[in-house]
Amino acid sequence: MEKIILILALLFTNLIFSQNNYDEGMAQALELWQNDRPAEASDLFERIAIAEQEEWIPNYYVALVNTTRAFQNLDNKNVEDLVAKAQEALDKELNKDPENPELLVVQALIYTALIANDPMNNGQKLSGKVIQIYEQAEKIDPTNPRVILSKAQFEMGSAKYFGTDTQPICDRIEKSLTLFDTFKSEIAFYPKWGKEQAEQAISQCGK
Repeated sequence: MEKIILILALLFTNLIFSQNNYDEGMAQALELWQNDRPAEASDLFERIAIAEQEEWIPNYYVALVNTTRAFQNLDNKNVEDLVAKAQEALDKELNKDPENPELLVVQALIYTALIANDPMNNGQKLSGKVIQIYEQAEKIDPTNPRVILSKAQFEMGSAKYFGTDTQPICDRIEKSLTLFDTFKSEIAFYPKWGKEQAEQAISQCGK
């Protein structure tokens, strides 16, 4: 009986230790990204993902960090490398959970980065896929503010290009702002980004 109690105590201690390592590693990686050190942040997220394969959040951030870098370096030949790294990490989690709306948003953003980098070759090929992904994500969770905002921002680009009415899109961005105030998750390090982008997008509506 004493041996069983000891084994259970050791297992419980190991679980706490592992959770503490995970929390500390994630916090450090997010701090690196916040401090404009995305390559280091991506590497740390990747190491955490290898160690904590039951967690989808680390690979999510590997994908998001590298997709964000791709948008910031559209004239750089490394865009395709950044997108490939993002896609590889994202695929690992989409294969486990293809209906996770947060993962679907990043997939749509990856395609959008490819469109922005090479609109002539990728615009017609990928634009329909982007909309399809956002519609799928919205169907899964219509209360997710990143889904509503990202879909609206993608549609805004097309509307401005073709000169169509942007007011309905502005209304959806306004809706996302409301959702940012109400959307909650109990998952540690769950994505929270987007509210500042929504506020900025609203300020540009009607201009």
